[in-house]
Amino acid sequence: MTAEVGAMIGAGVAALVAGVLLVRPRFRAASGAGRILVLGPVFEAVALAIFAAEHFTAARDLASLVPRWLPAHLFWVYFFGAALLAAAVSFILWRWVRCSASLLALFFLIIVVTLDLPNLLSSLHDRFAWILTMRETCFAAGAMVLAGSVWPRGNSIGIALVRIGRGIVAVVLLFYAIDHFLFPHHVPGVPLEKLIPPWAPAPVLLSWFIGLALLLGGIGLIISPFARIASAGVGAILLLLTAFFYVPMLIMEFRSAPVEGLNYVGDTLLFAATVLLAGLATDPLEIPSHQPAPVASAAPTGSTVD
Repeated sequence: MTAEVGAMIGAGVAALVAGVLLVRPRFRAASGAGRILVLGPVFEAVALAIFAAEHFTAARDLASLVPRWLPAHLFWVYFFGAALLAAAVSFILWRWVRCSASLLALFFLIIVVTLDLPNLLSSLHDRFAWILTMRETCFAAGAMVLAGSVWPRGNSIGIALVRIGRGIVAVVLLFYAIDHFLFPHHVPGVPLEKLIPPWAPAPVLLSWFIGLALLLGGIGLIISPFARIASAGVGAILLLLTAFFYVPMLIMEFRSAPVEGLNYVGDTLLFAATVLLAGLATDPLEIPSHQPAPVASAAPTGSTVD
């Protein structure tokens, strides 16, 4: 096992254990779909920790992705690795969440503007260029919703961030759903170039099922009364996809392509977390009356979310 692979696995496991332990007070304070949604920041942190470790241990490889017009390519790789790690720690400890989520949204938007959009403009007929652009935009939108959800209940800025971010996630879900129906032989979740491994049973049915879930989830996110349920349901399906499809795929290909497998696990986990974040709310009309407080205000005593 290389240092890169060991660091990515170790960071992900450490973040998962710490996140599950520290989320318990907020999990107990939530109810219904809120108990699934409250896990969104935890799984977000796990994925961010995996990618942060990759930035630190494979900096020279990732430096080639930094735009040529930027100086000090290695510096930016380490800087963004530190930023991802800081966001992961913030979400696990549930401190300074408003600030870290806002900066994380900015981070992904910078990737969209500096990497994805230039590639997209040079290859408009490449569907994978569209998929990657939508992916990072979706990740930014999920962070926007998280930032908005920890504003005081009913705050106009928080409501705007939630609605805009949720709308973007809904569009991405619909876009990915269509791709699943048109190209069912590619891996599901975030539909990238890799084909579904031959060991997977009924690959076309799997893609269509995930596509249908994304389609219903995208529609549900647009309709406020169903947004939280849609987010929790699709997020849970994507978490199961990560656990029972991408983790086994990682295990089976561990000797030949462990970093690729870990990246697929991290990508799908981050997508699942983003969908869960899209269900968070700060609007009183969207929070069930039996739920005592929004997810953010159910943090442990002494924690800081702004």
